[in-house]
Amino acid sequence: MYKKITIEEAEQILKSDLSGDQKLYERADRVRREVYGDAVYIRGLIEFTNYCKNDCYYCGIRKSNSCATRYRLSENDIFECAKEGYSLGFRTFVLQGGEDVYFTDKILCGIVSGLKERFPDCAVTLSVGERSRESYKALHDAGADRYLLRHETADKEHYNKLHPDIMSLDNRKRCLFDLKEIGYQVGSGFMVGSPYQTTDNIISDLKFLSELEPDMIGIGPYIVHDKTPFKDFKSGTLLMTLRLVSILRLMFPYALIPSTTALGTIHPEGRELGLKAGANVVMPNLSPVGVRGLYDLYKDKICTGEEAAQCKSCLQMRVKRAGYTIVTDIGNVKREKSE
Repeated sequence: MYKKITIEEAEQILKSDLSGDQKLYERADRVRREVYGDAVYIRGLIEFTNYCKNDCYYCGIRKSNSCATRYRLSENDIFECAKEGYSLGFRTFVLQGGEDVYFTDKILCGIVSGLKERFPDCAVTLSVGERSRESYKALHDAGADRYLLRHETADKEHYNKLHPDIMSLDNRKRCLFDLKEIGYQVGSGFMVGSPYQTTDNIISDLKFLSELEPDMIGIGPYIVHDKTPFKDFKSGTLLMTLRLVSILRLMFPYALIPSTTALGTIHPEGRELGLKAGANVVMPNLSPVGVRGLYDLYKDKICTGEEAAQCKSCLQMRVKRAGYTIVTDIGNVKREKSE
């Protein structure tokens, strides 16, 4: 039976050199195999709007980016994406978008309930930012099962360097705890290597995640976008991201941890390396090819020109080559007990 590592042990790893990380990856992989075997869960990502009311300094779809070509998928577009995904074996759909005021509770609830009616054996995950508790409750009542909301940084001073004054870390945390209390499977996480980030910031992130105990933890390297105030900063690194994937697996053995598109963007085998470091989820894109390049959170994003079937086929081959198996499964969290 696996034994979780403590915050103190995680801190020690973070402050050590990189020479021992291969053993760290192997240790994390043993734990993920003990809980989840070699299964890798696929989530069908539908990026349905790139409008956003927020102006986060790191994000390519921030409202002040006048160079962005904006789009919204219609309800029917979303259902068609899901229909194709279902035929390819997807049993979880992730609706991700900017904080677009057009998508009111009424509209979003209609989309969620429509998906659940059409695909009752599937999970619907939302990733649409900060909303009121009442909004989250309405969406959950409409059938939403999971919610992804990265906290991005748990340190207030660091948070304020990444976001305009109108946004607050306290509200972001409020949203996450509201989501848990309502009954969602909740995902959080943070950027690795974001501007001004320190090791102490990362330790604060790990402490916050220990308090939240999310079902899903998504991290990925910060990648620079040239139409943001942070255009002259450096991107996050592959090795630090992999180290943190392993640390998260060892701290949260039960968690669903994606090997992200951002990892695949900074390294041609980034997603495979993420799986070998302890991740167990991949999220192929089901969005229409015509809009994929417009959901431009960061530069050089991969898979913007592939059809959904190509995305899945490519990932299936890569995952198998890495030593794992993509499974057609709703893929719920397994909160097994550790020693």
